Amino acid sequence: MNNRRRNLLKSAGAAAALLAAGLLKPVAALAATWNKDAFAAKKADDALKTIGAASAAPSGDIVIEAPQIAENGAVVPIEITSKIAGTTSIAVLIEKNPYPLVAKFDFMEGALPFVKVNVKMAETSEVRVVAAAAGKNYLASKEIKVTIGGCGG
Repeated sequence: MNNRRRNLLKSAGAAAALLAAGLLKPVAALAATWNKDAFAAKKADDALKTIGAASAAPSGDIVIEAPQIAENGAVVPIEITSKIAGTTSIAVLIEKNPYPLVAKFDFMEGALPFVKVNVKMAETSEVRVVAAAAGKNYLASKEIKVTIGGCGG
């Protein structure tokens, strides 16, 4: 019998035993819980309430890098960095989208609170970013103008 095959079968058997004993959880179980109500909210304020960030304090320590004018609203690149110590999550909301909460990222302790995301924007809108750290929420925003037809004018 091939040694690689034998080792693979042993490893698979050990993993199955750990799963059965409840000592090893599938990857899906380790993922963050889906907040269906927040992502289904039709207003940004409702989404903020649902994620527990209704009274977020303004902060200059959240850096949003995005184009002032997006010629193609189908793909708008946004980079977000939180300089707030102990940031545990970053949420991105676009005011005039049909569903304003477009992304929420959770960070493990020690992770660099930086994300880069491409979003879709139907029209010019305020982009809000909420960072959670030490049980408090912080807010930054930036207006991104979307040109009609992608012609830059």
